Amino acid sequence: MTVATDTRALDVLADFPAIPEGWAYLDTAATAQKPKPVLDVIARAYGETYATVHRGVYQRSADMTLAYEAARRRVADFIGAASPDECVFVRGATEGINLVAQCWAGTQLRAGDRILLSALEHHSNIVPWQMVAERIGAHIDVVPLTDDQCIDLDAMAAMLTDQHKLVALAHVSNVLGSVLDVKRAAQLAHGVGAKILIDGCQAVPRMAVDVRDLDCDFYVFSGHKLYGPTGIGVLWARGDLLDAMPPYQGGGSMIDRVTFEKTSYAPPPGRFEAGTPHIVGALGLHAAIDYVAEIGLDRIHAHETALVAQAREALSQINSVRLYGPEDSAGIVSFSIQGVHPHDIGTILDEEQVAIRAGHHCAQPLMDLLDIPATARASFGVYNNAADVAALVRGIERVTRIFG
Repeated sequence: MTVATDTRALDVLADFPAIPEGWAYLDTAATAQKPKPVLDVIARAYGETYATVHRGVYQRSADMTLAYEAARRRVADFIGAASPDECVFVRGATEGINLVAQCWAGTQLRAGDRILLSALEHHSNIVPWQMVAERIGAHIDVVPLTDDQCIDLDAMAAMLTDQHKLVALAHVSNVLGSVLDVKRAAQLAHGVGAKILIDGCQAVPRMAVDVRDLDCDFYVFSGHKLYGPTGIGVLWARGDLLDAMPPYQGGGSMIDRVTFEKTSYAPPPGRFEAGTPHIVGALGLHAAIDYVAEIGLDRIHAHETALVAQAREALSQINSVRLYGPEDSAGIVSFSIQGVHPHDIGTILDEEQVAIRAGHHCAQPLMDLLDIPATARASFGVYNNAADVAALVRGIERVTRIFG
């Protein structure tokens, strides 16, 4: 099968040294490869300019502190935050959600209160709320999906009550690629007095995000899905919410003054960043944001949308393939092949130099809803092109031949 080449596609593959010629990396939704500018910043920070932050009075430490806080300002600008102090550096979105679960929900919710999630959430946006709900006696409700496998906001509107204190939803599904209308979801949540948290892991790398325009209360994302390093992520929250939240962990940096009788805490974001932070991770995240901003998020989204359309069109012509998610999914195509386990699909594709994800994608409740154990998932990034789609299709055709 021939897949047409989009002459408008991005041509940045040379920026990614970890992608050798002939290897189709289609697992960006799990983690993105890193461009040279990010690798260079990381290497320089560890190899030439490394020092701790917020503590040293010597010049290199002061310079590194400036660079670290410049990364926070870059994050704030990137997501439209009102202030850098609203941006807390965490290990990733998972830690950001857990922080909100423990420090906001764990202190604000009471027995009988309700939390609203959706059927397509990642485990990281389910389990922390279950832990809190079990501890305090709150209840969890689940919004169903529409026929095209998007979060059903009409159903959400009908389900919400004044007992709901928190809504937590994915901006873009990591399995289906479906995109949430965050502004409407926020309006619905706020209409009953609930706060809303958005998991932006799959959205931030491929579309412009303005947290104030979206009108959410919390927003989280991970750096490694944004072409940055692992171990760094961001929790954004409204300033008044952060001010009212107790610390997540105790230790150095997050304090104002410590005595054995009583400890007072630093204002946000320092209050939530106990211990020596992932300094170089923050610098790498800064470089990654600069990289995608230079390309342009609108251009990235258009590029990935075109690849998704090509992949879905080609795969839809193979009778044994079942596609999941909406036609306009954002950068992600999940599928199954009749009679073939997704792990076998992934293994055979690997032999064809095509890397995909196979499994439940940390979304077992969604798999149960779809009545399948797992899916195969191809996810695209800035470095992919029509040749990668063609390689995917050839590999799947080989799978169907092998399994008859």
